[in-house]
Amino acid sequence: MKRLFISDCEGPISKNDNAYELAANFIPNGDKLFSNISKYDDVLTDVLEKSGYSAGSTLKLILPFFKAYGLTDQQIEEFSAKNILLIANTQATLRHIQEVGDAFIVSTSYEQYIKALCKAVEFPSQNTYCTKLNLDNYPITPQEAEKLKALAQEIAQMPLIEVPSDAVALGDFSQTDQASIKRLDEIFWKEIPQLSVGKLLTEVVTVGGEQKAAAIRDAAERSGVRLADVMYVGDSITDVEALKLVREEGGLAVSFNGNSYAVKNAEIAVNSESNLVLAIIADLFCRLGKTQAMKVYLYWSRAAVEESGTSGALLRQVYKVYPATLPRVEIVNPRNVETIIKESSEFRKQVRGVAIGRLG
Repeated sequence: MKRLFISDCEGPISKNDNAYELAANFIPNGDKLFSNISKYDDVLTDVLEKSGYSAGSTLKLILPFFKAYGLTDQQIEEFSAKNILLIANTQATLRHIQEVGDAFIVSTSYEQYIKALCKAVEFPSQNTYCTKLNLDNYPITPQEAEKLKALAQEIAQMPLIEVPSDAVALGDFSQTDQASIKRLDEIFWKEIPQLSVGKLLTEVVTVGGEQKAAAIRDAAERSGVRLADVMYVGDSITDVEALKLVREEGGLAVSFNGNSYAVKNAEIAVNSESNLVLAIIADLFCRLGKTQAMKVYLYWSRAAVEESGTSGALLRQVYKVYPATLPRVEIVNPRNVETIIKESSEFRKQVRGVAIGRLG
């Protein structure tokens, strides 16, 4: 039976956070600017549940500031191509997965980055979904640029918002963070929309949240498979709706070096510096189906994988990468979820760096 592998890009396939890196490279204090907007994105998505707002819209909210500092589509394309950082063994992983089933990438990343990555790993770009961006199409006046530069530095100087684990309303945040959130509301929903470049906030559609779920439905339809025969791999808040959809429809939802948002919505959690382990997980799912594959994940070990009928060629590759023991693969349940979240969040920072690893 035909089955489908779908993965997020940044996290399971690459170490990059391309938009963060663009901000850090082209905007003064851009790392702090992006980090603060990212935390605001988490607040709007997970706590305040702003109507019509999608997880991952940080990639839209940062765009007016890219314009203010003169960033162009060509610069995004060139920077992306020069700075791709792959998770170890990505090409071997994708090559094997494409041998056992159809494969797609569903990413919030800008299309300039995804095109560069596809070229680097020889992945078919027609099997990708990402955020379309034509930044050059949006004019900006010198006066708007100066105003946006001032706003960028104001946001960069705000203390990083701390999201309480039990927060459900604005009043659950500290007084300082409440003030920051209210000020960010004014900037993004009152001040920037009055500028001509404010069209970026309404016309650019980021592929995150529900858009990722819609992409999965489309990929499954294109491949002629049921959602129950889909395996999805994610690592962050932008993957929540995708993981939920696949899990609820009977497919396999996987967190790879995920943060709390991903782990809470996944069925199995993986921590590894190499993504070759995903080749085994996908191989089992595509060959055996979910029910039988879950038995192997439950008793995860070399012996269990070997007894499952995994090909010798794949095993030899895997054992070169993991000579002593296989990386941790664990079924997520209510009893272990908090422990897995803590361990996965820390491991994530080791693989991708603290600055990127702490982003939602």
